[in-house]
Amino acid sequence: MSKKSCLNCGHSISGEFCAHCGQKADTARITIYSLIKNDILGSIWHVETKFLHTLKNILFRPGTTAMDYISGKRIRYNNFISLLLILFGFNVLTYHFYRKFAPPEELTDDVLDMMNFISKYSKTILFVIIPMLAFNAYFLFKRIKLNIAEHFIIGTVSLLGILILFLLSDIVSLIGLWKPVEKIFNIIDKILFGLSILFPAITYWTAFKNSYSKPGLLWRVSVLYVLMVLEGTVISLILYEIF
Repeated sequence: MSKKSCLNCGHSISGEFCAHCGQKADTARITIYSLIKNDILGSIWHVETKFLHTLKNILFRPGTTAMDYISGKRIRYNNFISLLLILFGFNVLTYHFYRKFAPPEELTDDVLDMMNFISKYSKTILFVIIPMLAFNAYFLFKRIKLNIAEHFIIGTVSLLGILILFLLSDIVSLIGLWKPVEKIFNIIDKILFGLSILFPAITYWTAFKNSYSKPGLLWRVSVLYVLMVLEGTVISLILYEIF
């Protein structure tokens, strides 16, 4: 293979990309055609494809996705922390629209109290769930020999799946405000809510299904949920008392 110098960093390159800085080797002169095709359309397509690919894998194969990421297969996925913040922002936006357009009879005092609590402490909840999942799973799934940071990745994927389902639920709830489809979309909304509750179990089950027997996984996931409920209750009570 003929070698040439990278126009960005000056290092010798022989392939499609520079091994030192990552720039493409074929940096030809910029034209209107290349600007539209590569810089504009190419960038949008790359970002959207990668974003949707990451969402799809988190939703349908969360445990496998987390373990792939931990094992080093990372370029195919968006950064999970950035994705967490993006989905959190989308959830806040859809929550705002639902509250704006929902009829008063649906916004009962109990519903409003819950929505106000989640809205007020959403950031706290966001940054508490992942450490809770990570530390609990670290002790429950000791055999896997993952460190705390790697368990944080699995916890992040689990929370991402919950946020995706919450976002879908908010969209479904908004569509369900239209009376002709209200009943069917209320059913879909309940299904999505149930899946969001089960999502951590699905994540850990698919992540560790080859390392534990089904009974072994079942009791560990069950204990994980018991611990999460107890810890979540304590944190909620503390928040109510302090604030």
